[in-house]
Amino acid sequence: MDETKEKLTRFYNKFNENKRLDTRHGQVEFFTSMKYIHDYLKPGDRIADIGAGPGKYSLFLKQEGYDVTAVELVRPNIGMLRAKDKEIRIIEADARDLHMLKDKEFDAVILFGPMYHLYSFEDRLQALKEAARICKRVLFVTYIMNEYALIQYAFKENNYSLIRDKLDKDFRICDPDGIFFQTRIEEMDELNKACGLKLLKRFAADGATDYMRSTINQMNEETFKAYIDFHMATCERIELLGASSHVTDILEAAED
Repeated sequence: MDETKEKLTRFYNKFNENKRLDTRHGQVEFFTSMKYIHDYLKPGDRIADIGAGPGKYSLFLKQEGYDVTAVELVRPNIGMLRAKDKEIRIIEADARDLHMLKDKEFDAVILFGPMYHLYSFEDRLQALKEAARICKRVLFVTYIMNEYALIQYAFKENNYSLIRDKLDKDFRICDPDGIFFQTRIEEMDELNKACGLKLLKRFAADGATDYMRSTINQMNEETFKAYIDFHMATCERIELLGASSHVTDILEAAED
């Protein structure tokens, strides 16, 4: 776990996650995720945001009046979060080991960042099991998709020569030393089944957005609103899910 923490600390010391979500193209992911999160929350819910990063979701939900606990492994992110809100409850912990949190302690659990960075099936399964263990009702789990990474990085940005040795015969990215783990829908289903979780809904958090970032960032207000409406109307369509950069599962926690 220490190796993972060191690798992520180096990455997030350079990468500004807040800036990404504050761009217009980043707002598509945030608006979409918050819409679905709100659909399943109840007033007064206790929420754990595991892999909270610099706190975009944690702080927004806390400001709305929810009881939020931010769980984060990387200290630079914790520092940014703490600088914005000295009152918020923050726990420094790895998503695979949440022993300091009680069973069924939270009504809702958000598990976004950790599934981007855990490479082995066993590690991802452990993180999902820990999230399910502390959750009473509903989990939101987000992944980065394999086909998006290929289309965007290998082909659109013309970097195929840099990645070809990391592809299997089915164009599955195999890079245990990389920062990001890219997944496919069937692998998400396998994790859910192994944890005994019921899939309530699945949506593309950003759909086609990341393929045309500069275009979206330059849209006028009317066009951007229409794009948001289009995305919201189509983000659950099966034929669009796998090509999105992020896909989120909404899962029902198992009853005792």
